[in-house]
Amino acid sequence: MDTMEAATNNASESSDRKSTVRIVIADDHPIVRDGLKKLLLLEDDFEVVGVAGDGREVLDKVQELDPDVLLLDLRMPNLDGLAALQALQQTNKRTRVIILTASEDKNEFVQAMKLGCSGIVLKQTAPDLIVKSIRKVHAGEIWLDSHTTAAVMRQFQTGTEGSGATAGGKGRERSPLSAREREIVALVAQGYKNKEMAEKMFISEQTVKNHLHNIFDKLGVSDRLELALYAIHKGLHLTGEATNR
Repeated sequence: MDTMEAATNNASESSDRKSTVRIVIADDHPIVRDGLKKLLLLEDDFEVVGVAGDGREVLDKVQELDPDVLLLDLRMPNLDGLAALQALQQTNKRTRVIILTASEDKNEFVQAMKLGCSGIVLKQTAPDLIVKSIRKVHAGEIWLDSHTTAAVMRQFQTGTEGSGATAGGKGRERSPLSAREREIVALVAQGYKNKEMAEKMFISEQTVKNHLHNIFDKLGVSDRLELALYAIHKGLHLTGEATNR
């Protein structure tokens, strides 16, 4: 009985560890790091496992700690955020990266998305939305607020349209999407989870998954991030436009 109880306790502890979101904060301003750490530690399921003050330290911390989520500032000494993000794509694809920035440079937003970040949060964002963005990204979703979504969309439509290097480039779309598939794409781009989409569309979660599988195959994308970028590039993130065609 004691052995069984110990095993049960160990399993429970293991489950608790798995449910905890392990976070690294990277910013060159101590006051920002400390403020974010205090904010995030108010959440029972958040654990700040490390902080970094420059880009090279970011790479070391991520390699050492293997966090679930990295909050990454774009403006850092030694190695800026975009360069650090690019390096992480070669060494650690598990950690999900949220760009945390005061910049409103549309080119940087687009570049960060191309380099594989899972979300962009402006530093002037309300604290509760920063917490929400971490939860969304940890769950496998993409986080773009209305401001950054609009900025990324405009940049795709103007600066990079037709380059062939962006998501949704030439030859990407293999066959046309149905109206229902376009609706799914729009909701993915808006950050909805499978369960939320199922409830919104009055279909089963498995049906949503089946649609996503077909969409990935049709468009030649490999994950939800690529799909969201494709949607922004094509303007399919606008629900009305997606469902009325």
